[in-house]
This record gives sequence, C-alpha cells and structure tokens, in this order.
Amino acid sequence: MRVVLDTNALLLPFEYGLNLDIELVRILGAPDIYVPSCVAGELARLAKTRRDAKAALQLMEKYSIVEVEALGDNGVIEAGEKLGAYVLTNDRELIGRLRERKLGIITLKSNHLVILNETRHD
Repeated sequence: MRVVLDTNALLLPFEYGLNLDIELVRILGAPDIYVPSCVAGELARLAKTRRDAKAALQLMEKYSIVEVEALGDNGVIEAGEKLGAYVLTNDRELIGRLRERKLGIITLKSNHLVILNETRHD
C-alpha cells in the first residue's frame, strides 16, 4: 500500500492532534508514505509565516519525496497516479477531482482517518 500526502494532510497533526502514522497503520497496515515535491515546496513557503507549517516541514522529512512536474493539486494527483496510491487530503475540491480520476481517497472524519473509496489497492 502507498499513500500520498497533500499539504493539508501534513498539517492535520498540528491542527487536530492526529498521529498520521498510527492512523495510517490502523486503516492500511504499514503503507509506504510519500510527499510530492510540489508539496515540499509549498510547505517551505508557508513555513516562513506559519509555525504549524514549520512543524509539518519537519514531519515531512520522515517520508519519501516523489518528484512531480505539476504544481499544487495537479502535482498531488500526478503523484497518486504515478504511484498507484491513495491520496490523503481534507481538501474538498481535491477530493472531487480524485473521485473523477478514480484514485483512492483517505480523509479526516471525526478526528480519525477514513477511506472514502477502495479504488486503489496496490
């Protein structure tokens, strides 16, 4: 199993007190976790003004970076497709786009992570 994290997924631990690793193990076993290169860039920019983004940047260091060409949500989608991965996001617009692309989606619901669909299983 693989999971791609978007920017707001990396901020969840600091906004909601959520332990991403424990939650992902709970729902998927022991997935490989990836951060698209565009998300790393976005967090670096946000870290200049947001303390939680600085913490998210440090958290991101424990995960693998996947190089993508696109920026923003397009880069997250590119990474999900490239890796055949679930995408962890709380962004409603991105969730809609992921559904259209038939990518697996994980999101936050009632302070824990849930799988919205079982499209991807690799």
